[in-house]
Amino acid sequence: MTASDVPIELVESRSPQHPLDVVASVPAADAAAVQRALETARAAQREWAAATPLERAAALSGAAGAVEAAAAELVALGVREVGKPVGEMAGEVARGVAILRYYAGGCLDPDGETLPAAGGVLLLARRRPHGVAGCITPWNFPVAIPLWKLAPALAYGNAVLLKPAPAATATAMRLGELVGAHLPAGLLAVLPGGAATGQAVLGAVDALSFTGSAAVGAALAIDAVRRGIPVQAEMGGQNPSVVLEDADHETAASIIAGAAMGYAGQKCTATSRVVVTGDAAGFVDALVAAVERLPVGDPGAAATVVGPVITETARRAVVAGADAVTAAGGRVLTGGRSLARDGFFVAPTVVGGIDPSHRVAQEEIFGPIVAVLPARDLEEAIAFANGVRYGLAAALFTRDLDRALGVLPRLEAGLVRVNAPTSGVDLYAPFGGVKDSSIGPREQGKAAREFFTWTQTATIAPAGGS
Repeated sequence: MTASDVPIELVESRSPQHPLDVVASVPAADAAAVQRALETARAAQREWAAATPLERAAALSGAAGAVEAAAAELVALGVREVGKPVGEMAGEVARGVAILRYYAGGCLDPDGETLPAAGGVLLLARRRPHGVAGCITPWNFPVAIPLWKLAPALAYGNAVLLKPAPAATATAMRLGELVGAHLPAGLLAVLPGGAATGQAVLGAVDALSFTGSAAVGAALAIDAVRRGIPVQAEMGGQNPSVVLEDADHETAASIIAGAAMGYAGQKCTATSRVVVTGDAAGFVDALVAAVERLPVGDPGAAATVVGPVITETARRAVVAGADAVTAAGGRVLTGGRSLARDGFFVAPTVVGGIDPSHRVAQEEIFGPIVAVLPARDLEEAIAFANGVRYGLAAALFTRDLDRALGVLPRLEAGLVRVNAPTSGVDLYAPFGGVKDSSIGPREQGKAAREFFTWTQTATIAPAGGS
């Protein structure tokens, strides 16, 4: 068999609201394609690293302008390809523009520090780029997550090989065109593909940043350590919202309903568990009513909050979770069923009456389903909140500031929000979790430099002589 006889693997993405709509069908990047991209990126990176900070800043600013000018196109493409409601997708594209502009400014940040030294010696610690960074990204934030990885990587002098999730192929390729037009040729390569492409990228690059499942992230992290390259992995969560007895039930329920069900619960920071002290029955009534008020339907409609899940497999997982609750003696309080319409729609689901050790309360389903867990008191509520293997985001609802300040440090989560949804990340603040949610340094903000660069310590002594 010759090389020309080998079947070409295709990467295909389909619209989750219209599964017959093929959004992209392109050849997967095989190991040879990844190697070619690596060689081109290495050559371009030497030029890029030698550019002045102002030149890099101008390039990223130009990329921000290009993404902003194409916002309507990217919004429509994201809605079509991953089923994100149009309002959320518009916000995501705007956030992507802000990320590029933020890191354009970051190009002009100090690149290190001077340290005390005696005898006229100059002691410096400066940041240097790794070379070629690999970014493996998920489908649920097809603009923001690629940009919050590649923008700092580029700002600090690296080249980038971007391997997007197959379900977000078209959006990633268009984003690569828009950004890449303002960079040296080959500095940014978008490599469509599945697991084999991801492994090839891992085997090629000098640093790897990954967002996806815990199982895949842990495996990639082990392989990266074996290669001796830095790795950063964000791997999801099973996020609690803790509602204390003094909280306003209506307000908390409305916020939590959106955090659990917005974008069909397909966010790593979505609320998956609600831990309630005090009048749990009263809160449950408020939460069920708030969830049932959420508009479900076409993600292209302005009013829609809950669109489809990404695949039929994802829809079945939500229904199976609801079935597992009833099989264990619990109750489906609302939802728990597929919706009879074109696309992968499932009713937003609230369940109760289960033990905190039940798998629906322990493992991420990644869909519109949330479990309510009554707690006897604050101590039990904190134990329930922390009693999972993840530690990405948590929320606390209370009107008692002193109590909030006491609980905050006890919650095992990288992101804790008081009287606010678990979902939502500020682009200039560090982002990441603990336990099985994250490996490696934080993402976003100034923290991103810690991952995309290494420190070179230099001592410069006087030459001596007269």
